[in-house]
Amino acid sequence: MQQTRTFSDKIWLVLKGLFMGAANKVPGVSGGVVAFVGGFYEEFIYSLQKVNRKAFSLLFNGRFKSFIQYINGKFLGLLLLGMIISYFSVSKLLDYLIIKFELLVWSAFFGMIIGSIYYIAKDFGEWNRRYLAYLLCGIIAGVSISFLEPARENSNLLFVFFCGIISVSGMTLPGLSGSFILILLGNYVLLLVDSVNALYDTFSELIQGDTSFISNTERLQMLKILAVFTLGSVTGLVSLSHGLAYVLKHFRKATYAVIIGFIAGSLGVVWPWKHKQYAYDSFGNISIDANGEKIISGYDRYWPSEFSFETFLAILFIFVGIGIVLSLDFYQKKK
Repeated sequence: MQQTRTFSDKIWLVLKGLFMGAANKVPGVSGGVVAFVGGFYEEFIYSLQKVNRKAFSLLFNGRFKSFIQYINGKFLGLLLLGMIISYFSVSKLLDYLIIKFELLVWSAFFGMIIGSIYYIAKDFGEWNRRYLAYLLCGIIAGVSISFLEPARENSNLLFVFFCGIISVSGMTLPGLSGSFILILLGNYVLLLVDSVNALYDTFSELIQGDTSFISNTERLQMLKILAVFTLGSVTGLVSLSHGLAYVLKHFRKATYAVIIGFIAGSLGVVWPWKHKQYAYDSFGNISIDANGEKIISGYDRYWPSEFSFETFLAILFIFVGIGIVLSLDFYQKKK
């Protein structure tokens, strides 16, 4: 699956990683869809599959060049670089746009997912009853997840490890948002806000030469939770890729049918017209993140009651989102 890439190809791959990272951060949006539409999904899965016993053997024996080549490290490294850049750039811009133009941003995402369904389905080939059944299963699974009620927060380390495995699902399973799944599991605030803030505070204190956090039991517990969550994420990324690589190899069209259905079912998560539901602490107050923003725990969806100018703009941005994906298809055909 390894490819020879020009310099421009490498720049494009970093940009794809950048958008994949930004998508993974937004509840309801899947980075796996970006990988699919970007045309590197299968290479991504097969590269992750190479992180196995042989890869670690090469690494521990000091054969770094062979290790990088075996796991398609240049490809994974460029994607990871894009995701890291995304954390400090696009995802921050996305946070701002969602706050200021929430309806329009969700409308654009909704349109992009519709465009993605067409993009993936157009080359599927002939549909039969079997593949339609797989498609229906994917739709049912996606819709069911979209309307589940969030659970309560759970800091049990075994459950945190499980959350780590689930959280990376958005990178490997198009249509399944890892951050949205964490909301449903009740641990979005604990794992993506509180524990990350604890790590940030610890680094800040270490830079200032302050080691008082060592005696802070609550801080140490948060760092332990973050470490277990990270371990679970790595485990999930590698294990899911092995399973997906197997089914893609042996049941490619059936897998694609399920993925198309799952993406279609996930449209309920990114439905533009919805009211926010906020997370509450043990005292009944709305939870606040490190930036002073209210933490969202879910959404209450509705149909627009009137055709206002705002509704017109939202519909327009749905078509803009569709156009973005179709223009990517046009660009790749032209290339």
